[in-house]
Amino acid sequence: MGRPEDGPLEWLGELERGFATSLYPLRVPIAIGLVLGLIVVIAVARRRGWFAAARRHPLRVGALALVLVAAGGPVAWYLGSPLFIRTALIEPAPSIAPTPTEAPMVSDAPSPPKASDIPATAAPIEPPASPAPPRSGSFTGADDFHFGRGTATLIEATAGAWVVRFEDFSVRNGPDLYVYLSPDPAGYAKGAIELGRLKATDGEFNTKVPAGVDVSKLESVVIWCKQFAVQFAVAPLT
Repeated sequence: MGRPEDGPLEWLGELERGFATSLYPLRVPIAIGLVLGLIVVIAVARRRGWFAAARRHPLRVGALALVLVAAGGPVAWYLGSPLFIRTALIEPAPSIAPTPTEAPMVSDAPSPPKASDIPATAAPIEPPASPAPPRSGSFTGADDFHFGRGTATLIEATAGAWVVRFEDFSVRNGPDLYVYLSPDPAGYAKGAIELGRLKATDGEFNTKVPAGVDVSKLESVVIWCKQFAVQFAVAPLT
């Protein structure tokens, strides 16, 4: 699957993808190993007297800890906070223009005008076009870490005005998530149309498609992290 322009921190996204595909499925044994490793480090530190040395130089230790927190805290919050921050939104479904129907026949209706009675300049009256049938698909996550579920439906609310409707939706949060319509059913690709920021991680809501977009060649709704160029979820449209 081709990708459009990379995000400013695309290299960090490559690391995240590696973590999601290689390390995250092994998170339980890795966590156990880290706990055991921490116990070993603490035992070694006590045996070598590192804790006693730290108590003898509290100012140095405090300054070092402050520098580490000041340098790593904001980055850790930016990258880690989406893992436990969730947002929810419930919006009503978009109203759809009714399909035009023929007027009922009335027995005592006046007879139609003769062709000679219609001005030569009068243009034929065409009925309004019927809205295109909606297209829908179910979300799947890019991997075990980047989960996504629910449905996305592309709806023509009025003539030429399209809306993407999210229902029973939930996705892993991220620092810079956007909604795209992509020409590739597998996900984000060259020519994808940006619809704006993802409104919420959970719920049912609508996202407008920019005016003038030809949706006939767009095949999926994609949740994409612009900052790190990482796909979170995709819903192929059928």
